[in-house]
Amino acid sequence: MNWNEERNLIMVSKMYYEEALTQNEISKQLGIYRTTITRMLQKAREEGIVRIEVVESNRVKVDLERRLKEKFGSIQEFIVVPVNAESTRSSRLKAVGNVAISLLDSILKEGDNVGLAWGETMGTMANLIERKRKIDADFVPIVGGPGKMRVEHHVNTIAYNFAKAYHSRAHYIDSAAIVQSKETRDEIMGSEYMRDVLKLWDKLTVAIIGIGAPIRSSNLVWAGFLENGEDQMLEKDKAVGDIGSRFYNIDGLETTASLQERTIAIELDRLKENRATIAVAESEEKLESIVGAINGGYISHLVIDEPTAEALIRREG
Repeated sequence: MNWNEERNLIMVSKMYYEEALTQNEISKQLGIYRTTITRMLQKAREEGIVRIEVVESNRVKVDLERRLKEKFGSIQEFIVVPVNAESTRSSRLKAVGNVAISLLDSILKEGDNVGLAWGETMGTMANLIERKRKIDADFVPIVGGPGKMRVEHHVNTIAYNFAKAYHSRAHYIDSAAIVQSKETRDEIMGSEYMRDVLKLWDKLTVAIIGIGAPIRSSNLVWAGFLENGEDQMLEKDKAVGDIGSRFYNIDGLETTASLQERTIAIELDRLKENRATIAVAESEEKLESIVGAINGGYISHLVIDEPTAEALIRREG
């Protein structure tokens, strides 16, 4: 490349990148064909005259998301939320919750039936959500709720807050997540009010869920749903976590048939039929729970904090 060619490449590059002129405008000013301008800009990059660098901000972690996608190809989209290493758990929950709300807002369409689970993560989101666009949608619990839990973590409270934010309809469920016997479950599932909920489950298009921690830290333990010895039984069955009170192992297979018979919740396999099932998780403690949910194919989108994302990358297998 001679001196004159280098000079012309620099001149065209400055006009295009620094002065923000279009290729057509440069062509007219210099009396050069537009196709020639395109070739000159390409050569300027090849020769190192122009160096383009994409700067990743502290708000997004696209490279980490790409690496997760390469490792876990079954997930449509990972969203990694940067958090301060010294931040409290409450602030981390709020960070991932706000991002998950934005994701849900971008996915929702008119006529959607949106399934909601319960727990601390979902309760945090429901408290954060503010008035959104008006949409013709139904928000319905996909798992029973009552138990020894704070009101803001209750699935009916969560459904109400989401529906209120979107000026849409909320539906409620009058049952515990896990009941005393199979007979009680069958009676509830066959009741008239439950039939209305089941119709909405059949038409579910979107769900947003938390991912339950390992058994000893599970919401179901502190909510008082598990009977004596059932936590040990779940550990024996190698359960790693739960979605909507349905437990699964590291391969994503649902465990403990006796507990399933007493559970008021949508079937895990039904979540695979949704246009989108968004899971929100925070905490490296939930690493195996997250992997099991991915292996089961139950989720399409995953919103997680940065330390958990990095732990997923480091995890073997």
